[in-house]
Amino acid sequence: MTRVRVTAPRSLQAGSSALPAIRSAADSREAAEESDAGQVFVRSLIRSQLRLGVVVAAGFLLILTAFPLMLGLVPGLAESTIMGLPFDWVLLGAGIYPVVGLSAWLYIRTASRNESRYRDLVGDK
Repeated sequence: MTRVRVTAPRSLQAGSSALPAIRSAADSREAAEESDAGQVFVRSLIRSQLRLGVVVAAGFLLILTAFPLMLGLVPGLAESTIMGLPFDWVLLGAGIYPVVGLSAWLYIRTASRNESRYRDLVGDK
């Protein structure tokens, strides 16, 4: 058996200029962290990302706990079946995936917006 070493092409290695967007973002972040105003911007970004994560997680957990409560509050719902499967299995098995997808989509969209606002404040467009 032959060993093969996999490396990045020379155009994509660390010292090249093929990654200007990554370098630019890293350089702007370092420049922002050096000044007092830049440190305020970085702390603001971290706080907004933390707040976003907590809100999305809390909303997801709230919806997740509402599913079983709904089964207990609506009479006859727990005994009903869909294509031979109990409704609570269908609800928890298939109904949760759209909630997970929606939570992830909202988180990614809002996190990207927060980061683009930070880049605009720092001056990297």
